[in-house]
Amino acid sequence: MPAHMANGSCFLVFLCLVCSCDGTCPNMCLCLSDTVSCSSAGFTKFPTVLPTFSITVDLSHNYLSYLGAGSFEKMPRLENLCLAHNQLTSLGEGVFQNASGLRFLDLSSNKLHLVEQHYFHGLWRLEELLLFNNKITQVESGMLNGLSSLKKLYLSLNQLTNFPFFTIQDHTHPFLTMLDLSSNRLNNLPWEDIKALPSLVQRGLYLHNNSLTCNCAMYSMFWHWQLRNYETLKDFTDDHRCLIYGEMRATIKFLHHTRFFHNCTLEKAVSLPVTVYLSTVLVTEEDTISLDCQTSIKSTELSYTWLTPSKGYLTPATKNSSLITIFPNGTLEMQSVKVNDSGLYVCTAVSVKLGVNATREVNVTVSLPPPESFNTGYTTLLGCAITMILILMYLYLTPCRCSCCKQPKPPSVTTYDPSSLSSVFSSSIRENKPYNDKHVAFLEPMMSPEVSEEWTQES
Repeated sequence: MPAHMANGSCFLVFLCLVCSCDGTCPNMCLCLSDTVSCSSAGFTKFPTVLPTFSITVDLSHNYLSYLGAGSFEKMPRLENLCLAHNQLTSLGEGVFQNASGLRFLDLSSNKLHLVEQHYFHGLWRLEELLLFNNKITQVESGMLNGLSSLKKLYLSLNQLTNFPFFTIQDHTHPFLTMLDLSSNRLNNLPWEDIKALPSLVQRGLYLHNNSLTCNCAMYSMFWHWQLRNYETLKDFTDDHRCLIYGEMRATIKFLHHTRFFHNCTLEKAVSLPVTVYLSTVLVTEEDTISLDCQTSIKSTELSYTWLTPSKGYLTPATKNSSLITIFPNGTLEMQSVKVNDSGLYVCTAVSVKLGVNATREVNVTVSLPPPESFNTGYTTLLGCAITMILILMYLYLTPCRCSCCKQPKPPSVTTYDPSSLSSVFSSSIRENKPYNDKHVAFLEPMMSPEVSEEWTQES
């Protein structure tokens, strides 16, 4: 048997052993590497056999109505789970036992009515939870307990009339930046609890398409958010409505029609978690930037978290590069910054002892270095070329380099004779007369025959 065929046979045997040990792929599913797709497979019950080495499992568009305890206990590597578009009405206690590595969970478009506090127990690494388009009327207050890594929670298109805002704090959910409660039945909200939310949660809180009651507490909250130019308001300005005196037919777009709130006394912005906004910091690529996290909180026991546009969340314990340093006072230092590091940097300072938090926001713009007007190497080369041209011009364009011109005779050496001193002066005077009008450069005067004869006779 050829070597390559033997190797191939060994590989197939290895795959068979892996499949027999780690579970097989159901007939209606597609299994590729660490991904299992069972979408639209017609399942009415959760498949009992799935590859245990799977990282991504898609069970959407089926007819699952219930998930029992330990459904995913044999899948410790599971990170992404999609259960959207099923008939789920509840989840068993301990359903995600031994699946603590889960980061993305999609339970949207099901028939959940109640989100119980045990549903997501143990999912401390979960970052995104999708629960929109269900029939949820209540979320138990302990539902978010333990979800310390949660970043985005989608609860829109449900039937919620309230939400436990008081359970969200900076030290419990330091990374939460989006809470979508739009298109529900929220009416009288606990605005004091919403005011106490971390600033990052307030920035990403969606409340449009609800039946809010018009009052000064509600308007004051939205007025402060408008001052800070939150995108949750800018993107859905026309979808924010409130009911005057609780009348369904008296609905106004309160972000446009503010005349109904002229008698409201608006609190100062500092009553909210304090935000210090530094408009712009300009740096050049490859420079080092140092951003402080000074806030109004006067405490020495503070924890700091930075939200950066290119590196995500950074804390002193989770910095992911030797070029990034977070000092004990919260200062963020980044070396050799790039253009893609531009954006809004948000530092959150939390005092667990005082139960308060504050943020510092810095808008950083990193630009490319300006092009050099003259390069030193090119300048030196240009100077050498000009020098060579001038030398060649001097050598080859100088007059009297032709053959017709005679070279000047070397001066004759005369001996000193006191008797002939007078004749020497007289001859030199006569010699200069015929050449007083010469104007040609580099020409030496030639002695005429007459002068030569006179010089001979007198000498």
